[in-house]
Amino acid sequence: MAEKADEEWPVWRTPEGEAVSCIEKIKVLNENLAELKGLAQDALEDAVLMGGDEQQVRAVLGDIVAGLVNPYRK
Repeated sequence: MAEKADEEWPVWRTPEGEAVSCIEKIKVLNENLAELKGLAQDALEDAVLMGGDEQQVRAVLGDIVAGLVNPYRK
């Protein structure tokens, strides 16, 4: 998915709070975020067009994010 020029991305940080400095890592993180945003937007639009409740869809998407598991946690 191509990035929009006007899209604002977060400053990606390490667990220690330092800014990620590797351009390639930042590019991958931003591309992943753009892809997730696009899929979430499509899911919201589909649900609303099919008569679903917007707030419920937003809550379900939030629950999905909240339930993600970090397989690398020490």
